[in-house]
Amino acid sequence: MTSRTAFAIPPFRRLWAAGLISDTGDWLLFIALPLVVFQLTGSALGTSIAFLLELVPAVVLAPLAARLIGRFDRRWIMVAVNIGQALALLPLLWVNEVADLPLAYAVIFVHASLSTLFEPAKNTLLPDLVDTERLVSANALIGLNQNLGRLIGGPLGGVLLAVGDLGLIVAVDAITYVISAVLIATLPAVATTAHDAGGADADAHRGATRADRPVGLLEALRIPRLRGAFAVILVSSVAQGMFLVLFVLFALGPLRGSDADVGLLRGIQAVGAVVAGVVLGFIARGSSPRVLTGASLFAFGALSLATWNLPPVTTAIWPYVLLFAAVGAPGVIMIAGLMSVLQEQSEPRQRGAVFAAVGLVSAVGQALGILLGALSDGAIGLLPLLEVQGCLYLLGGVIALLWLPRAADRPTSRAESATDTVSRTA
Repeated sequence: MTSRTAFAIPPFRRLWAAGLISDTGDWLLFIALPLVVFQLTGSALGTSIAFLLELVPAVVLAPLAARLIGRFDRRWIMVAVNIGQALALLPLLWVNEVADLPLAYAVIFVHASLSTLFEPAKNTLLPDLVDTERLVSANALIGLNQNLGRLIGGPLGGVLLAVGDLGLIVAVDAITYVISAVLIATLPAVATTAHDAGGADADAHRGATRADRPVGLLEALRIPRLRGAFAVILVSSVAQGMFLVLFVLFALGPLRGSDADVGLLRGIQAVGAVVAGVVLGFIARGSSPRVLTGASLFAFGALSLATWNLPPVTTAIWPYVLLFAAVGAPGVIMIAGLMSVLQEQSEPRQRGAVFAAVGLVSAVGQALGILLGALSDGAIGLLPLLEVQGCLYLLGGVIALLWLPRAADRPTSRAESATDTVSRTA
């Protein structure tokens, strides 16, 4: 472990552990709840509604998330969210038949709403726990635990549902959120904006000016040095939304695969993601977030296009297993690079709104991609849309290399001096 490894910082290790535990709980619910909805309805439409409900809060609640994260201590926002997620699971104990589905949909919506607060709060807190040179390592390790949570929680959710019932899922999931809340509560206090102290009196006491106050969502979207990052997020999210629709059609159509092949290919992506997270989090040094983002998007696009155009050569499953395992790596690297750019290039007072805006732009992009994917039923067809999906990642790579700012252009503010102090706290 090197000095540039974020895992060397005790507060980060606690945040990482909390994330791994809560992500495992998220995947328990993510796998089990759609299965329950499908079992009760026998309808793909009912299951689709469950997934679509997860996108709505990121759009509707983004302005509120920006305001709350800009004004209050992110640690306690995350603690409150974890406790809220545990309590929000309780209505699932009464879901036993089709008539109870509104309760299940309500739980999905509430959980997605709380996640709209949790993710930007976490991304805003991260630069206060680690210094700038370890941001890439920290973001890669966060991506690593998300994929470990997927590998652990996904299969575990199916097993628990098979051996028990939804009540068992609720109990285990609630425990993960409570443990996560306890770990986050132990993180050190950090100083960011004047509003963290609360109220006009505190502002006057500190001699705060208008420039010290948190920005709003629209202001964050208009920050010139972040426009390239938001453009990359939008383009890559459209590609991801298209993938969600087109992948199953590809696997069952040109690839002539089975339902088991669909599950295998989706699950194997986590292998490449875990490897990339370990390498970038513990081994790689001096990585440029801008270059990482651009290179990973080019790799993402190249692997996607190779996959979509391979069926005329072979429909044997093993080449696709290798390709899907490989494509998990640029996904983690891209997110680590983008998050590091946004954290480096934003001032503490801007970060709450910036990461709320990330959720908004991502949700809008995915929704557009899903709508584009639906065109595969018409005259356009499946293969042209798959080609567009792969090319969107290449376009994202071009935007990243041409438009993302360099680390040397990082802004400074007087509030950032707290970062080094917290990073050294044991």
